[in-house]
Amino acid sequence: MIKQILLVGLGGGVGSILRFLASKWLMQSDKCGFPLATFLVNVLGCLLIGVLIGGAYRQNALDADMRALLVAGFCGGFTTFSTFSLENVQLFQAGQYGTLLLYVFATLIIGFAAVYAGFYLVAPK
Repeated sequence: MIKQILLVGLGGGVGSILRFLASKWLMQSDKCGFPLATFLVNVLGCLLIGVLIGGAYRQNALDADMRALLVAGFCGGFTTFSTFSLENVQLFQAGQYGTLLLYVFATLIIGFAAVYAGFYLVAPK
């Protein structure tokens, strides 16, 4: 159990660092007011977790330690639903209700589709 906790921490740290760097890089081009950096990181994280879980299902390739490192750790650190929630509160507080609704529904629908696509790419037919 301690080994898996350390693996989650390691994966989460790496995922968080990459999320931070990706967000900083993507925010340089954000001129529209839509939280594009968080949106893209969430969608990419959803695709990645779909690929990892789909691959584990298809090839039984992910043991408990690798799941802890990659799924709970890396993907948990990389995806940003806590930031997503905070940004939604900020959009609400700013009275940007249209952007808020677009952001929530686009993130949920495209995130779901990305997990499904990742799973479909590697899961048995």
